[in-house]
Amino acid sequence: MTQAEAFEALKLGHNVFLTGPAGSGKTFLLQKYIKYLKQNGKGVGVTASTGIAATHMNGITIHSWSGLGIKDEVSKEDVNKILKKRFIKKRFENTGVLIIDEISMLSAYQFDSINFICQAFKNSSLPFGGMQIVCSGDFFQLPPIEREGRIPKFVYESNVWNNMNIKICYLEEQYRQKEEDKLLELLNHIRNNRIQEAKNILMTGSFGGALNNIEPAKLYTHNVDVDAINYTELSKISEEESFYFMKTGGNKHVVEALKRGCLAPEKLVLKRGAKVMFVKNNFEEDYVNGTMGKVADYENGLPIIKISDGRHIKADFASWKAEEDGQIKAEISQIPLRLAWAITVHKSQGMNLDAAEIDLSKSFVEGMGYVALSRLRSLNGLKLAGMNEMSFMVNKVISEIDKELKQKSGNFVSELKVMHPKEKLKKQTDFLRSLPGFGKIKESKIPNHEITKLLVIQKIPIKEMAEKRNLCQDTILRHLEKIAESCGTADLQYLKPRDERFDKIKAAFSGMEDFKLNPVKLYLGDDFSYEEIRLARLFLKTN
Repeated sequence: MTQAEAFEALKLGHNVFLTGPAGSGKTFLLQKYIKYLKQNGKGVGVTASTGIAATHMNGITIHSWSGLGIKDEVSKEDVNKILKKRFIKKRFENTGVLIIDEISMLSAYQFDSINFICQAFKNSSLPFGGMQIVCSGDFFQLPPIEREGRIPKFVYESNVWNNMNIKICYLEEQYRQKEEDKLLELLNHIRNNRIQEAKNILMTGSFGGALNNIEPAKLYTHNVDVDAINYTELSKISEEESFYFMKTGGNKHVVEALKRGCLAPEKLVLKRGAKVMFVKNNFEEDYVNGTMGKVADYENGLPIIKISDGRHIKADFASWKAEEDGQIKAEISQIPLRLAWAITVHKSQGMNLDAAEIDLSKSFVEGMGYVALSRLRSLNGLKLAGMNEMSFMVNKVISEIDKELKQKSGNFVSELKVMHPKEKLKKQTDFLRSLPGFGKIKESKIPNHEITKLLVIQKIPIKEMAEKRNLCQDTILRHLEKIAESCGTADLQYLKPRDERFDKIKAAFSGMEDFKLNPVKLYLGDDFSYEEIRLARLFLKTN
């Protein structure tokens, strides 16, 4: 499923499990949906199973949001106590959509308990009291933590999972990793329990080329190793120390939750030459969570960080907020840096790293190797310091579940494709109007290419499409280009030029600096029409 298809599905109001491998854009899509709901004045609960994941979206943990707290299961008495909390009651009154990110780390017991709490506050026996639930995550990531000697269960093993008519949106496009890189192949081997193939890539492959220009982050499986390395390395630098203390404001309990989830320390100690990592995205300043560098200097008391490409960035204080109903409940601010000679695999979850030295020799849980390796943008940035058998293991049951999820997602895509755009828009508008909120709904229009897409699904020729829609063929071709951009070319294969002609057009474009039509048409001559060249270009641009 593409991101565009998943976004349309979310707007229909279904309960959704948004999944897919690392780098497929799950968090980006959640943020897009949150923005869409807020722009239409609708209340949305933004949560995650961990504080780290929650801070990526300016949310709070689901445990805090729902009132569940540290419990795994709740009794009727527990729920009655939670019902008396006015701030949680108000939270539920204004929320029609609840988002839970990193769902893999939430146990089945907790998921059922949250369902009971939602039903009580919404006074409804429907799953989660009738709210739209959007779960996001990847079951190949780290599993729920074992508590009180009980074997942890994933959320799909909960009682409510099979009763909530959840739709699967399995994202398969890759936005972070390059197709030609072996990393994607490696991760897919691990996901599919092909351990020997994964080992072969790591033992015989050529990687680590980027390490000549970038000092890698060290990923270890245990905190004790990480802390020891960072403090040892900092102490080796004979420069004056600079101290930065975290600033806080708002509800003290929410502040504490933000602190636990924030990767920036409460007390940050820096020296010139210290290796650091940014722990927050700031696209305006052109750094992201995971950007590595060194403290080069100071300006007005703030550290200047020299990153791997030679640029210098002033690291000013950044904020992490917990928002509700458009109000800031708590906020912390700190220089968005941490010492980065070493970090734990657990802490690395959610980061994108240019380079990493990874020690998996003490891996102790399934999925740990997958999490560590999937933090990289490319195998070109990997130095492997050690591994054990557990490094490559994933839960075999999860592998089978993953196959089922892909199949269900494919079936859902087929349902969406045959839905008429007018019907889809009506359902999306009706769902939006049904949500509690505090603003006006922005009117939406049906994109013209969506109607043409229905004819594409029926494999109708371009000329006939133009006749049916009373449009010129050039307009239809523009629609096809938009369809390819938003949904890929799978449904357009029947329009692709024959192999031998496509190869000639491809060769002609390969000798050009861009995708302009005229130079290619002049090169190929009258044997090729503009329409055929334009169709071929459509496939070339989306590959």
